[in-house]
Amino acid sequence: MIQLQHVSLTRGAKTLFNDASLTLFPGQKIGVTGGNGCGKSSLFALLQGQLLADRGQVDLPASWQIAHVAQETPALPMPAIEFVMDGDGPMRALEQAILAGEQGDGGLDLGELHARFADIGGYAARARAATLMNGLGFSQAACSMPVASFSGGWRMRLNLARALMCRSDLLLLDEPTNHLDLEAILWLEDWLSAYDGTLLLISHDRDFLDSITSHTLHIEHEEITLYTGNYSIFESVRAERLAYQQNLRERQQRQRAHLESFIERFRAKATKARQAQSRIKALARMAVADAAYADSPFSFSFLKPERTPDPLLVLSKARAGYGDKVIVDQLEISLRNGDRLGILGSNGSGKSTLVKVLAGILAPLAGQRTTGQGMRIGYFAQHQLEQLDPEESPLQHLLQLSPDVPEQALRDFLGGFNFRGDMALQACRHFSGGEKTRLALALLIWQKPNLILLDEPTNHLDMDMRQALDTALQDFDGAMVLISHDRALLESTCDQFLLVDQGKAALFDGDLDDYRQWLRNRQNASVATQESPSRGREQHERKRQHEAEQRKLAKMVSKLEDTMAELEQKLATIETSLADNDLYAGQRNEELQTLLARQSELKSRLEAVETEWLQAQEGMAGQPAS
Repeated sequence: MIQLQHVSLTRGAKTLFNDASLTLFPGQKIGVTGGNGCGKSSLFALLQGQLLADRGQVDLPASWQIAHVAQETPALPMPAIEFVMDGDGPMRALEQAILAGEQGDGGLDLGELHARFADIGGYAARARAATLMNGLGFSQAACSMPVASFSGGWRMRLNLARALMCRSDLLLLDEPTNHLDLEAILWLEDWLSAYDGTLLLISHDRDFLDSITSHTLHIEHEEITLYTGNYSIFESVRAERLAYQQNLRERQQRQRAHLESFIERFRAKATKARQAQSRIKALARMAVADAAYADSPFSFSFLKPERTPDPLLVLSKARAGYGDKVIVDQLEISLRNGDRLGILGSNGSGKSTLVKVLAGILAPLAGQRTTGQGMRIGYFAQHQLEQLDPEESPLQHLLQLSPDVPEQALRDFLGGFNFRGDMALQACRHFSGGEKTRLALALLIWQKPNLILLDEPTNHLDMDMRQALDTALQDFDGAMVLISHDRALLESTCDQFLLVDQGKAALFDGDLDDYRQWLRNRQNASVATQESPSRGREQHERKRQHEAEQRKLAKMVSKLEDTMAELEQKLATIETSLADNDLYAGQRNEELQTLLARQSELKSRLEAVETEWLQAQEGMAGQPAS
């Protein structure tokens, strides 16, 4: 088990943990939560021995194998699948030992090495690595591509696959879903649910945490508290504690009443029963979440649009792509006031390309894009962060948009995004990814859009800010199109889903549970078509290994037979000398003792060689691997 005993840790001038004690048991799956900068990643560094506690003791079993995801990947020329397989260090070591034995290292027992290799699943290691890579979105062709050919996000996926390849006792995952699409997240969710080691998982995705974890470790106010139950149970317990400690029951009741009212409005509007039930359940859960985040530093809402044309935007027979490359064809989309559209599909399917056409950043390759008079788009994508002026403050960014608005009004607005005091005047180059995302969202909201297009808006955001954005989107009066791997956000804000797949986009008849099943059905069909070739490759590899071992054993048998013949000839010569009766006369006693000692030595050597010969013969009699 893992034990922290009275641990204190300070980083710079900030105390992260003060006299913290904790016990974690083998096999537990623990979600690690807390605000940005509370010490979640530092806890991982403590467990890996990368940091030492200022006081107290951190104990882990010495024999445990710890796996974690590296933050950087060098531009290596090796094939991606070989890089992933390197995650299983003991398997690679045995592989090298077998190779050394086949190349003539007589001190190695090849039979034993092959048996150990089979015991740890070495013959299936390549297939296991390919399965991991496929689940994380790599095509079969990509498995053979050099590591250096992948972009940063895909290299992070390679690092994740390499960590999962390790047969670990403790797995430490810090925001593993940041570079994954929803399809890969659902696959990873299933994989981690079946993982039999101890798991510590940092994530701001509450659905991901709920489906995997059995305990929640919360870091707050320099304390580490372990709760029994997944993230939703933790939220409920924390909500009750905050209500009791901070006398917030009245505020919570107002928030619940607001959400219940919204649910009733949605219930009357919804046309698809499954989506309605999913949305109602998600909104009802928000009542508990709002209570848990009643002390959140964020409080904002979308400003009422100045105009609401109908329709806002129409794509007719549109084609999205770049140059001569068509990504999505035959697009038929009409967005009206109040529409809430979530876009589903794997990475590379064309979701972001579609949104860029909606935003007017890309012109359709064919067809028409028609906008209503007075339409104002608020578009958020990760590249928006790069467009922030690193030398300007949040207040200066807002002043550029509205130079005539009083400064205090701008500062009040920024305060809702937790840009208060000196932070509103601080240059953006000092901001974290989460702080830049908050500023980009603030600038979007300030411009009063009537159509908002959000492409992964929750990357870098902590739970507090995600909850605040979720709540604000409920009251938005315009239309929304959302790409996100945050299922809680999709469920609570989207009325319908558009599935982008194989170059087409069509409304998806179902909720996210139906989408998960759709993905599983497609994956099962893919596995069925690939299973036979994969098994054939594995059998071929085993046969090749067996034949190489047989050739080695045959050479060994021939060499041992020559040695036995030589020893038998020498022993026969000794025994002929010992048959001389004169040898036993007293004057030849020294010669007799020498011959007897030599006879004993030869018999021992012959017996050892015969035993080795028998073992080699047994090895040659073994059946080929299948």
